[in-house]
Amino acid sequence: MYYGIVMASVILYGIAFKLKDIYKDVSGDGDGIRATLKYTVTSSLAALVVLLIINKFSVGFTWFTLIMALLTALNIFAFSLCSFKALGRINLSLYSLYSMLGGMLLPFFQGILFYGEEVTIAKIICVVVLTAALMLTVKGERKSGGFIYYLGIFVFNGMSGVLTKIFTSSPFPITDETSYAILTVICGIAVSLFLLATVFRSAEKPRQKSGFLATGLAAAEGTVYRVGDLLLVVALLHIDASVQYPMVTGGVMIISTLICFFDGNRPSRKELLAVLLAFCGTLALFLPV
Repeated sequence: MYYGIVMASVILYGIAFKLKDIYKDVSGDGDGIRATLKYTVTSSLAALVVLLIINKFSVGFTWFTLIMALLTALNIFAFSLCSFKALGRINLSLYSLYSMLGGMLLPFFQGILFYGEEVTIAKIICVVVLTAALMLTVKGERKSGGFIYYLGIFVFNGMSGVLTKIFTSSPFPITDETSYAILTVICGIAVSLFLLATVFRSAEKPRQKSGFLATGLAAAEGTVYRVGDLLLVVALLHIDASVQYPMVTGGVMIISTLICFFDGNRPSRKELLAVLLAFCGTLALFLPV
């Protein structure tokens, strides 16, 4: 059952990545901090409504959950900023590769080093193969001037899993998973509105090519991504991080790459090889050794 939940989240993540890619093309907002804050507010408001409906308009509260929600919201903002910068330089398959490898490797090592999850030969093979896939994509990308943003999506997406593991394994009082997601969304909205009203109030406002379409895409991406996050939190209560996140990584990269075949942005042979290596590394995780 819980592996099915993980696969459902994989599908939602793949869809969310594509929606964010389309949003960047049609919004005309650019890739700066103000545009990211505006996007965060729009996507988070839509996600908030859906999450409140899912939780029957009930929201639990503990101070530890609020602190973790705030940290998660700040991490999501940093990830979104790096995402918009990176999507202007690489296609969706490479974007998903950097993002999901970070989302796998950091929680993977966290589970083994800090939560006593078992070290197996299969897990070692998995890490080696996935690292090789990452190195294959990094080679030559530094020349584009966007390496810092690729590193950003790697680290911040990885930190999303790290923070989730800390929350689910906490010895302190915590809320239910949906309340945690709701508080995270509320913190994201509050921080974004505060920054827009203060620090970036006088910044140049970005021009938007298609307001209605861009708003709809932001709302859809925010909802799909947050629901995917919620499913992972639920699954993480029953599946080790060193198993769950490799499954997510391989699945999302495959879905994102398949999407590229249908949107006119066909991946190169090098990109396909990297995705194939990453997928093989994920399969190696389930070897009986």
